[in-house]
Parts: sequence; structure tokens; C-alpha cells
Amino acid sequence: MTRLAVIDFETTGISPGQGDRATEVAIVIVEHGQVVDRFQSLMNAGVRIPSFITQLTGITNAMLANAPSAAQAMLEASRFVGDLPLVAHNAAFDRKFWQAELARIDAPAAQPFVCTLLLSRRLYPQAPNHKLGTLVDYHRLPRTGQAHRALADAEMAAHLLGQIQHDLRQRWGVATPHSQMLMAVQRCAKAAVGKLLAQHKN
Repeated sequence: MTRLAVIDFETTGISPGQGDRATEVAIVIVEHGQVVDRFQSLMNAGVRIPSFITQLTGITNAMLANAPSAAQAMLEASRFVGDLPLVAHNAAFDRKFWQAELARIDAPAAQPFVCTLLLSRRLYPQAPNHKLGTLVDYHRLPRTGQAHRALADAEMAAHLLGQIQHDLRQRWGVATPHSQMLMAVQRCAKAAVGKLLAQHKN
């Protein structure tokens, strides 16, 4: 599938299982390496934001007071994504909140997730580290907006995804770096990446 949905959440903490909730969601649709559509919403889940999270993200309790409810925001996000595969940087984090927030409104969350963090570890072991901001600078990609806000981070992850797909085509000769192939790479042991990529060459 050529269209992918790159998602990022801002949250009150790291674990929905411990009561943490999403405070902002952003999704950008990419096709052939280009952003073709965007969705962003703050979301009021009825919980207070810890002060250290406000310092990190800039999202305040006052900003959420008049924001759409979490249920409304997630329903719109789910409709926006449809059945597209999802992409996130450190997808294990975003997948937890995607599934937990949609479960609260009895909506399905069956989308597979591509992880640009895992892909980066497989394809760019020489990078200083695999944080999103570091990788954006490492590849000289554009920084978009304020870090630790959902839309800016989703757009930077989308640029990183485009770089990964470009490099798979140009450096490793992979004709079509589609979502299934990307997920195979991220699941692959580091020592076996070269062999896997050779199987997908033109």
C-alpha cells in the first residue's frame, strides 16, 4: 500500500494501563513520500496534566478545558486513518495509546504499525542515537514546528519515513518499500537485515 498514516500522541504519561491518557493526537497521510493530508486535535480526557508534562509539551490544562472530548477526537482520528497502516517513531508507545483510547469508545484498532525507530536501528546503526530529533538532524531533514507537539513530531516522523523509503530504493535496491516489507525489516534481527533486503531487490 502506497498510502501510510504517520501518527503521534502527546500524553499525560507513558502507560495507559496506569491511567495515563492522551492529550493530543496528530496524523499525517503520506503517499509516494509526500504529505497529502493532515489531522490534529487536542483532546480533553478529563484528567489533569502533570506540570512536568506541560513543561515538556507546552500543553496546559487551560488549553484542554475547551478541547474536544477524547471520545470525539479519537472517533475523528479513527475515521481519518480508515484502514491505512500506521507509522510512528517508537510505535510501541503510540500503539498502546491508539488501542487504549479507541477501546474506550468501542472502536476497532486493528491497524498494523510500522516503527521508524526500529527501522532506524536496523538501517542506520552508525547514527549517534535513534531519537527522532537526532535522526532528523542526522539526515538533514526539515524540523517542523515545536518538538513534543503531536503534529510537528508526526511530520518529522513522516520525513524520516520518506528518507528510509528513499534509502531502501537507492542504496539497497528495494523496488517497493511498502508497509509489509518495512515491518519485516523492523522485526528482523540486525545480523539478518542484509539478507532480507537482498530478497526484496529489484
